[in-house]
Amino acid sequence: MDQPDWTLLRSALAVARHGSLSAAARALGLSQPTLGRHIEALEHSLGVTLFTRMAAGLSLTPAGHDMLEPLAAMEAAAARLALIAAGRQEAVQGTVRITASRIVSYHILPPILVALRRSEPEIEIELAPSDSSENLLFREADIALRMYRPTQGDLIAAHVADLPMALYAAKSYLGIRPRPQTASDLKAFDFVGFDRSDLMLRLMAQQGMLAQREDFRLRCDDQVVYWNLVRAGGGIGGMQRIIGDADPDLERIADFVAMPTLPVWLTAVPSLRATPRIRRVYDHLAAALRGLAMS
Repeated sequence: MDQPDWTLLRSALAVARHGSLSAAARALGLSQPTLGRHIEALEHSLGVTLFTRMAAGLSLTPAGHDMLEPLAAMEAAAARLALIAAGRQEAVQGTVRITASRIVSYHILPPILVALRRSEPEIEIELAPSDSSENLLFREADIALRMYRPTQGDLIAAHVADLPMALYAAKSYLGIRPRPQTASDLKAFDFVGFDRSDLMLRLMAQQGMLAQREDFRLRCDDQVVYWNLVRAGGGIGGMQRIIGDADPDLERIADFVAMPTLPVWLTAVPSLRATPRIRRVYDHLAAALRGLAMS
């Protein structure tokens, strides 16, 4: 038996993880017929059936289950090889993929990345807005900007800034009503809340304002949508000052409320940190974010 092609093995691993050809094809950026041919070719090469075809998708056979752990180990080894190779590249050119939250990607990163492109025209930037944690070890991103300390092992992590937060409301919502002077005054105002996250409830409790999820008549966990609900006049909401202070339609209120700062962490895989283009982008982001925190 010939050694199976890694492309076929990678396709089989994706199907095992996603449970169907269509979902695995989307994840790999391939067509469903191509992925189906990969599975057939691999099963023919190995002489075993790896998947059982079912109405809801594909299910692993016992032989497929036995291969799953070695396949995952091969994927991890291939990822490590790619990282080692990337870490040896010396030119300050090529692509760097950055991931950050949607709100940061929308409001904060564009001018920072434009300035970087002007100073380093040979570097290409891919920005992946996402509120989920991308796996840097599998090259889903080269650099991650996160608002919490990363817990994934084998990563470089640097705490580069603490961004101050404040409460804001649209001027159209506030109108001519008196601005709140105490925490008790805030009870007369509407708040835009989070849906499943209890972060706002915990922050309000620290201020002696006990509230329940149902007290927020507008709720959303998507930060971009949440902020636009505040901007539209839905009520009071919290945001980074660098974003809120720049909006002429909003007013910062209730500075007596002790809002926490938002920590900013930059993370990268160690071998990529030594790559000139990755290091250049990493250092540029760190300097720009530190500057924002001090402004």
